[in-house]
Amino acid sequence: MGELFQTTEGVLLAGNMVVSLILLILFIVWAVKLSKLRRKYTQMMNGGQVDDLEGLLTEIQMKLNTQKAESDQTAAKVEQIITNVKSMKSNVAIHRYNAFGEPGSDLSFTVAMLDDQDNGLIMTGIHSREQTYIYAKPVQKGQSTYTLSPEEKEAITLTAKQKLRL
Repeated sequence: MGELFQTTEGVLLAGNMVVSLILLILFIVWAVKLSKLRRKYTQMMNGGQVDDLEGLLTEIQMKLNTQKAESDQTAAKVEQIITNVKSMKSNVAIHRYNAFGEPGSDLSFTVAMLDDQDNGLIMTGIHSREQTYIYAKPVQKGQSTYTLSPEEKEAITLTAKQKLRL
């Protein structure tokens, strides 16, 4: 065996084996890297359902445009809902009191029903022994064209604590 490496053919054979071994190692390393790259490419291409990258990008852009349009429509609907909610008479407060100072329960009342701009109405029920009188007054921006009693002003003040913060 020692004589084989003494000749030119032996040296060439040994050199050829070393080069072949190096090439085999490089081939295995590149095969592993290529396998990883193919796996990532397959994942990116949605499991092989897309033939080309350009088609995939076009499809993604179309879906993105559709989602943006739907998002804009949803935002407009939310704004409309917020506007509608603010105009609802959703702030309601009841103030009960004894109108005449007689012994007994607080059977008189004032109910304020206002929206977020303090527009709406005030209903006042004044109870006496014989009967109850109910009055309604319009309210614009927290004020009425009719004189408001202290109890009615208190009911308007109580509605401010219930306003939605949108």
